Amino acid sequence: MMYLETPPKLIPTEVFSAVPAEFRRKVASEWADANRPGAVTDCFIEGPSFDADGNLYIVDIPFGRIFRIAPDKSWSQVAEYDGWPNGLKIDPMGRILIADYRHGLMELDPGSGEVTPLLRSRNSESFRGCNDLHIASNGDIYFTDQGQTGLHDPTGRVYRLRVNGALDCLIDTGISPNGLVLDPHEAVLFVAMTRDNAVWRAPFMKDGSVSKVGRFCSLFGPSGPDGMTMDSAGRLFVAHASLGHVFVFAPNGECIARIKSCAGQSCTNVAIGGAKRDRLYITESVTGSVLVADISGLG
Repeated sequence: MMYLETPPKLIPTEVFSAVPAEFRRKVASEWADANRPGAVTDCFIEGPSFDADGNLYIVDIPFGRIFRIAPDKSWSQVAEYDGWPNGLKIDPMGRILIADYRHGLMELDPGSGEVTPLLRSRNSESFRGCNDLHIASNGDIYFTDQGQTGLHDPTGRVYRLRVNGALDCLIDTGISPNGLVLDPHEAVLFVAMTRDNAVWRAPFMKDGSVSKVGRFCSLFGPSGPDGMTMDSAGRLFVAHASLGHVFVFAPNGECIARIKSCAGQSCTNVAIGGAKRDRLYITESVTGSVLVADISGLG
């Protein structure tokens, strides 16, 4: 049961912007062959994140590209490299980090467009396929190593890269770990487990480890929860990759709103923006659209 008494509020979306024709590539790619066999994939956008100037950065996974959408909605290509950028986050200092499925954690210089490795392996073992990341207020980087894990192979990992360089494996039994976010007090880590069609809740212990990890909420559908964000009130925004919605959960796990895509069904990631931080931006990957919703009515 996703709600107790009051059905979730329906919030509409509109298209904020979409990948311009000149940036769409109607050619085969190794990524599309594996992840969307038989489907025309001229782009597959993900990883929305705002910089201090209001520019929205997104990734294009199959073609290894990073785009910047200016406040006037004009697009520019910042980088193209031999990788599969999946998640992207910008820290308060303007540092741009990428979770790359091929290469691990990467860092982008937005001026030169150069993408350089930050962390490629753990104890000489390559990552299975990094998916998304979250940056804590102290600079620690939390990221998921999803690979091709699922119910058949529950070995996905969730890591924390501390600012001192120490790498902690927090979860190694993940069922396709994907988006992740800390609560406002940074005492709990929420992780979308796509093939479990659930969001896991991982409380931190005094030593920084996690314990009593449980399912915070469960969903349904052929895919599952993907990217996530959380507002200052502790409301969790969960993009669902096959239901065409972003679901909003209260701190107690109750679904209080659903934000419906006006484009395709593949809502993959979210970012809160706007001068009053009352707008939710959503990547709809299949159509190459960035959607926007007014979330001020949530209170």
